[in-house]
Amino acid sequence: MDIFGTPPSTDNLSKLGFKEISKVYWNHSPSDLTEITVQKGMGRIASSGALAINTGKFTGRSPKDRFIVKDQITQDAVWWGDINIPFEERNFDGIYNKMMSYFKGKEIYVRDAFACSLPEYQLNLRVINEFPWSNQFASNMFIDPKSEDLTHFSPEWHIINAPGFKANPVEDGTRQENFAIINFTKKMILIGGTGYTGEIKKGIFSVLNFVLPHQKNTLSMHCSANLGKDGDTAIFFGLSGTGKTTLSADPNRMLIGDDEHGWSIDTVFNFEGGCYAKCIDLSEEKEPDIWNAIKPGAILENVIFETNSDTVDFSKGDITENTRVSYPIDFIKNIADGSKGMNPKNIFFLTADAFGVLPPISKLTKGQAMFHFISGYTAKVAGTEEGITEPVTAFSACFGAPFLPLHPTKYAEMLGEKMDSTNVNVWLINTGWTGGPYGIGNRMKLAYTRAMITAALNGDLNKVNYQTHPVFGLKMPVSCPNVPHDVLNPVNTWDDKTSYEVKAYDLADEFNKNFKKFEDKANQTILDSAPKSKALVD
Repeated sequence: MDIFGTPPSTDNLSKLGFKEISKVYWNHSPSDLTEITVQKGMGRIASSGALAINTGKFTGRSPKDRFIVKDQITQDAVWWGDINIPFEERNFDGIYNKMMSYFKGKEIYVRDAFACSLPEYQLNLRVINEFPWSNQFASNMFIDPKSEDLTHFSPEWHIINAPGFKANPVEDGTRQENFAIINFTKKMILIGGTGYTGEIKKGIFSVLNFVLPHQKNTLSMHCSANLGKDGDTAIFFGLSGTGKTTLSADPNRMLIGDDEHGWSIDTVFNFEGGCYAKCIDLSEEKEPDIWNAIKPGAILENVIFETNSDTVDFSKGDITENTRVSYPIDFIKNIADGSKGMNPKNIFFLTADAFGVLPPISKLTKGQAMFHFISGYTAKVAGTEEGITEPVTAFSACFGAPFLPLHPTKYAEMLGEKMDSTNVNVWLINTGWTGGPYGIGNRMKLAYTRAMITAALNGDLNKVNYQTHPVFGLKMPVSCPNVPHDVLNPVNTWDDKTSYEVKAYDLADEFNKNFKKFEDKANQTILDSAPKSKALVD
């Protein structure tokens, strides 16, 4: 086995089962991995200097092919079902042995890294990849140890990633050829049959979503976070299309992280060392931070180039609309020192309500915060997905259901406890439609949304009066600096007030219908915070 690079004294590849490996590239720099990728014909350099690669058949995660080994640690703790699909221990061992045979005679790329920016929570990772660009992705997204940390680096978790290895569903217990399997007893993630790099990042996120709340009483969150000049932390939750990236990237505030965080007794900390941003329709004007981060060291995924050019055409989604770029977080200038902040003063739940019902900003009680956290609501409009011709509701528990091994009420109750201990304000922000539903009303002006968030951050909304929404029970401010008075109460923006009431009850019923699958484990405070049902009013 030829080794390029210096492995730590805790080199455990042979014990893991990696034998007859032709070459091992250990902790190589991103520039070296980029060069190897290009030499092997697996990628090309864009005019920006970033590496452009194609992830193959899979250009996104495959949720139905993500499994958790069911054993003594997980059998009574995991929220089993369509999201957390159980996998047998013997099948895990079978695939593992096949993967070890598959790697014989191949080159592999090994990286030692950390997850979690807060030292006392750091998870030591060893990522073993078949492809050099997959290993570079791990360097971008996880936290690179300092040279002195590598000498005696001892991994706690292993990620073994082989896009070229395909499972046999009949023999191996998978659904199809690709898979991502988490084993909490062996502290190992196996990923095969897919080159989509997000499976690596989200695998560790799922691990932390189990380990931190279940074993360390720390809330894990699928959110972005930033820090004000006075040290006040703000957290932003929101599904795709709600404006989470745009609204958390505030030039007057420092970015803690853009996607995954933990909240300990007194600190919000980033899980990652990088960013993984969507770049469809990207422009310097709309997203200057992301645009300027696309440079040597960054990896572009599944983008299209202009004809006979090395310039990327970000408007094209010929391969996928889910074009992505990964880069280290320090590629952004305005970042928080240590990727952490103290207890948040404000939390924002972002939703793009396409029905024009929800207020543009409302302040939530503890019960409402837990209810809306579990709901994780937004709406999809025509064109966002194939087959959608009119607005439809979309719910994702805790704004990250695919990555939650525990029941959503566990995370919601922890949020409620945090609210009690810190007096944090929780706001529901509707970045969607006003004056009517999609097709009739208009999208909320970004300038108004920014003004409302700024007012919340500055404490201006602590000095105003509120009125209560008749269906959802939400507290709506009657005034806000730089926002027209009529915009703040959604019914005022509709010409037909009766139609608004009908639509409000319709949306409330959708919320309550979705919540039925959680209500058996929800406490009374959460249940009492549900919106009014039309049937009960009638």
